[in-house]
Amino acid sequence: MTDIRISEGLAIDEDELDFRFIRGSGPGGQKVNRTASAVQLRFDVARSQSLPPAVKSRLQQQARNRINQAGELIIEAKSERTQVANRRQAIDRLVQLVQRAARPPMPRKATKPPHSADERRLQNKKRRGQRKRLRRYDPRRDG
Repeated sequence: MTDIRISEGLAIDEDELDFRFIRGSGPGGQKVNRTASAVQLRFDVARSQSLPPAVKSRLQQQARNRINQAGELIIEAKSERTQVANRRQAIDRLVQLVQRAARPPMPRKATKPPHSADERRLQNKKRRGQRKRLRRYDPRRDG
């Protein structure tokens, strides 16, 4: 069907998304009790054909609290009054999650502490030792 564009070269096929419309709280007054305007978007991350394996694993890690036992990522949108607006909001949230997962983490650069930090540490150790040495009981001093 249609693709939901995530970034350059990355898109999710809309057929992979499952939308369920449920009753939701929020704006709408008494009518909210009769209409199913809230949207529950379900996306099976593990079985997705659209996402590369690296993006899948990062998405599963980053969104682990939103993924159920069946491996589906669940996003609920209920702040708008219409199904269309809530559906759009749920898709936007999914796009944001996948965009964040598509960015590989920055590699950590190994660094060494500066020479001055070592010097400072050694000086502090000497001072602490000196202080403790001065606290010792010496019978010759108390005469």
